[in-house]
Amino acid sequence: MNQTNIRVRFAPSPTGPLHIGGVRTALYNYLFARKHGGKMIFRIEDTDSTRFVPGAEEYIIESFKWLGIEFDEGVGFGGDKGPYRQSERREIYKKYVDVLLQNGSAYIAFDTPEELNQKREELPNFQYDASTRMQMRNSLTMPKDEVDSLIAQGQQYVVRFKIEPGEDIHVCDLIRGDVVINSSVLDDKVLYKSADQLPTYHLANIVDDHLMEVSHVIRGEEWLPSAPLHVLLYRAFGWQNTMPRFAHLPLLLKPDGKGKLSKRDGDKLGFPVFPLEWHDPKSGAVSSGYRESGYLPEAVINFLALLGWNPGTEQEILSIDQLIELFDLQKCSKSGAKFDYMKGWWFNREYLLMKTNEELAQPFLTLLADNGITTTPDRAAAVVGMMKQKVVEYVDGQSQQIKKRSVSFVKDLWPLCDFFFIAPQDFDRNDKFVRKNWRENSADEMKQLRDQLQQLENFDIDTQKTAIDTWAEQTGIKPWNAWRICLVGKGQGPDMYELAAFLGKEETIRRMDFAIATLK
Repeated sequence: MNQTNIRVRFAPSPTGPLHIGGVRTALYNYLFARKHGGKMIFRIEDTDSTRFVPGAEEYIIESFKWLGIEFDEGVGFGGDKGPYRQSERREIYKKYVDVLLQNGSAYIAFDTPEELNQKREELPNFQYDASTRMQMRNSLTMPKDEVDSLIAQGQQYVVRFKIEPGEDIHVCDLIRGDVVINSSVLDDKVLYKSADQLPTYHLANIVDDHLMEVSHVIRGEEWLPSAPLHVLLYRAFGWQNTMPRFAHLPLLLKPDGKGKLSKRDGDKLGFPVFPLEWHDPKSGAVSSGYRESGYLPEAVINFLALLGWNPGTEQEILSIDQLIELFDLQKCSKSGAKFDYMKGWWFNREYLLMKTNEELAQPFLTLLADNGITTTPDRAAAVVGMMKQKVVEYVDGQSQQIKKRSVSFVKDLWPLCDFFFIAPQDFDRNDKFVRKNWRENSADEMKQLRDQLQQLENFDIDTQKTAIDTWAEQTGIKPWNAWRICLVGKGQGPDMYELAAFLGKEETIRRMDFAIATLK
């Protein structure tokens, strides 16, 4: 493979938020380009003006910035093969439409929507192809002067690609091998519409890939049926020698059941399917995003990379540099990859644990502020360090039962650590932990413990531990669970000496006095 000429592209349509499946496609393009020292192009395919959604293009660009997927040229990045937005390339496409009309590879069709619907009613499974085109109103069945007259009158028309039946078309796919499709199953696709003077995806895509010297087209499996048409188009233009290599990626499938991953799956099971939160400008509906849900971009990249591709090792935690080094399209799966969103939680936890307490303190401070708590970065970092390896409860999206998992997000910390900042105001005597550990003599034992702590001039962890462990051994009192009730109010939290040192002597004694007076 000539590594100096590798050029790939990611070409979304600005019709809404970027689906996580599209993110994975872009990621594989990025890994492939970086692996081979090539370039990645960002192209906007906006030929269907009726589906344009304001803000979608900006959303897509912001998503890749957050994820760290970098482009070398394209919309917003510059380059010498632009413009990179298809709506700005009308004149370029029209020239190539004329080439196809002149060499007989395409023809003009005037059939109205009503005429096409009537034909569908007449013929079951109607397809505009070699078997039906001579029954329709097009330049193959009409005199040239009539065609020219209709165009001069402003009659709307489309240009269709003329596909000859009975030919086996070979698509060389880097993932699926030699894919053969007979041309008889293909219809005469519309390539150009006079109504808006814009090409359809099929023509614009081919012309752009050729002029932008794209060497590899890496895209989703859903585009595989269009690959034979694209092969024929390259041949019609005489571009066989510059046709890119194809690689059609496996679909992302539902976590449960059959079919491809959809937004409904995420809504039902409680996980995002978009990289960033999306505010629909038409309906006002808000859809969750990975960024706003607390995922780390490195974790999302690692998680997505392994959905449909296997590096051939047991290692799962892979940095972006390691992913680039190991990436090989031929190790992509041919079958779809189930979207295991709980594995995404696991990845996020692993990357969260790699962060220092100081790095996590800033998002934790934001979380605290949202709950009305103000503290210092040092104290926030101290709490994160004590609590980030704890277990949190969550509602399972499938069973709707309360289950437990390790902390995977900074937001998981708040219900586990509110007691660091808010003292217990009451005690639930029906709580299993309180019922079991606050016994008849607990108030007296806590008074003795309070007196021991009161005598300490230094209140750090080691000083407390030395004094209280010695006192507990001498008296036979095991104070830790009752002490936890005093400081926390329930059976959770870090090591008691760590907690008391964080709270400080004055707050620790105050909480103990309140518990003694309340619980008795």
